[in-house]
Amino acid sequence: MSRIQCTTCQHGLSFEESIYRCHNCGGYFDYVNLFEYDSSSIDRSQPGIWRYQSSFGLPEGVVPVSLGEGNSPLVWDEVNGKQVAFKLDYLNPTGSYKDRGTSVLISFLSWQGVESAIEDSSGNAGASFAAYTSRGGIKGKVFVPASASGPKRSQIEAYGSDLVEVPGPRSKAAEAVEREAKQGNVYASHVYQPYVLPGYATVVYEMVEQLGGAPGAVIAPVGQGGFLLGMARGFESLLVAGLISQMPQLIGVQSRACAPLWTIATLGPDSLDQVIEGETVAEGIRIRHPLRGEQVLDAIQTSHGYLAATAEKDIIPARDELASRGFYVEPTSAVVWPALLERLDDLRDPIVVVLTGSGLKYSSS
Repeated sequence: MSRIQCTTCQHGLSFEESIYRCHNCGGYFDYVNLFEYDSSSIDRSQPGIWRYQSSFGLPEGVVPVSLGEGNSPLVWDEVNGKQVAFKLDYLNPTGSYKDRGTSVLISFLSWQGVESAIEDSSGNAGASFAAYTSRGGIKGKVFVPASASGPKRSQIEAYGSDLVEVPGPRSKAAEAVEREAKQGNVYASHVYQPYVLPGYATVVYEMVEQLGGAPGAVIAPVGQGGFLLGMARGFESLLVAGLISQMPQLIGVQSRACAPLWTIATLGPDSLDQVIEGETVAEGIRIRHPLRGEQVLDAIQTSHGYLAATAEKDIIPARDELASRGFYVEPTSAVVWPALLERLDDLRDPIVVVLTGSGLKYSSS
């Protein structure tokens, strides 16, 4: 069973604790060891990602809070004469990949007996949190930036969570929710809570099953970077299990308007003070200070991948191009398209592009 501890002082986190930061030093928690993937333990009678429950490292007795997340299609298309696979994770129940991690986290909180919880989000994580807390019988409250897309706000409220709009950039919503968390409310953060990571890893287990082997390269949007980090750890687990022979290249894509990890990778660690939280239609990845940024950078470097940054002027045309191919995604997801074209011939085959959020959740107004 996976053990969780503070990344700074190594204080262990027990399954009975509902905290998001270390009480000793204020650090954040993470898994000590790899997710344990065992193909003989896959339970195909379980829905979606829960067939991989043995790899989640949860205590015995956790009952899945599930909406059938996972099993997203892998669709091939020709791009400039080359075959590329698109993983349609925007077809998860609430319209984004977040459902993979949220299902695991809320299932765990339900096992703990949590009756109410809070979250902050630019939209997708909040909508996912609202759906799964409703499904699990937990009262939710979501703090969102006032600029968050209208359909996402409506979705959160429709599921029954309280919605708190916070003026200013995305970072102000994070500050507001932490103030409330200090009052003793359970903070079910998709950023701080490590339990989302093994849920994100399930996307690579599916990829390998669908491809009949490992991809050569995987491209995905990066804000906090938890999704890419979860994928990296999923691939590492498959390597240890002997089910794949090499780590795929991991390519993370940010919006040039707010690209802290790309800036560090390009200009060095001393360049972070040059990063601004600029306006961008890619609202889901407008994150100036990624919590697990160092781990994400390490994962990308270890995979011989890289970070890319998409210019603002290219995001909506990219969204439109993907839509013309049948993939209707929000602008946050569309940042991957220019990055794919930029170095298409340099990427190892087979190439998988992960499309993360539905276009139905975005409004330009």
